[in-house]
Formats: sequence, C-alpha cells, structure tokens
Amino acid sequence: MSGEFTTRMGACRYLIVSAVFLFVAALLTLHAQSAKDNSSEASIRPVLVNTCMVTESVRRLVEFYEPILQQKAKWSGDDYAEFVTVVGVLAIFAATEQEKYIPGSAEGAKNRSAILEFKVADVDAEYRRLRGIVKTWVKLPTTQPWGTRSIYFRDPDGNLVDFYSPAPSS
Repeated sequence: MSGEFTTRMGACRYLIVSAVFLFVAALLTLHAQSAKDNSSEASIRPVLVNTCMVTESVRRLVEFYEPILQQKAKWSGDDYAEFVTVVGVLAIFAATEQEKYIPGSAEGAKNRSAILEFKVADVDAEYRRLRGIVKTWVKLPTTQPWGTRSIYFRDPDGNLVDFYSPAPSS
C-alpha cells in the first residue's frame, strides 16, 4: 500500500506544481500585456482634456456658459475661467493675455469651423430650459440622420454649440 500511496502523492505534487506554474505564467502574461498596452497607448494616442476659447470678454462668455452648463466657473484671475466636465475642461481665456504668450496665434469671436458638442439626457427638455438664455438659434430640436437628436446655437462670440442625445426609438 505504501507504493501506491507514494505514486498518488507524486501525481498530486505534479498536478499542484503544474497548476501553480500555469497560474503564475498567466499572471505574468497578463501583467506584460497590460504594461505593453499602457505604454503603447500613452505614447501613441493623444488625449483631449481641455478646450480653450479665446475671447475679448471672459466675463461675458462665463455669464453665458454658467446657466448653459448649470455650474459656476472656476476663476483664475480676471482673464481665465474654466468649466470642468466629466471628460475635460472648457476654458475661457482673455485674448489680450493670449496675445502676450503667443502673439498673433488666436483671435476671439472669429471661429466658424469648430463645434462644442455636449451630450445631454434630453435635448427637448434642454431646448425648453435654454429658450430664455440663448439669443441665436442655429437649428431647433431635430433628429439627425446619424441617430442623434440635437439643438445648435451660438454663444455671444459666435461659437457653435451642439447639445445632443441619442434619438428616441421609434
């Protein structure tokens, strides 16, 4: 009986050592893959975290965006304010200060190519809420061919703003 016992113990030891080896190998593989993914992603793909609008009147734009975004701006002096969102920051910066840092690089209220897009829960409810705040409507609530419902309007500097949400199912 002792020979059979020894054989079984050897087989058990072999299975345990094999299982531990496979477990450790799997952990090392996962760790190596994670490290590879993190280093390559961080070095290859830029991450947009801040959009800065240059303006002649920081206060005027802040007063417009506070009720639009339903939050108070965080000020840093009189020439810079920002709104922190879930995915990044919308910053508002004085044109006079931008000119000091990088002369000739930006002009406030001259943009006609970028759109600030904000995802909201209910476009129609936002439209009703914003009717008394927004002065220039570009497009009233509309279901877009690509499957969103949107409203488009301009801020006091003429920047185009889009509030959108997934279109309701028919």
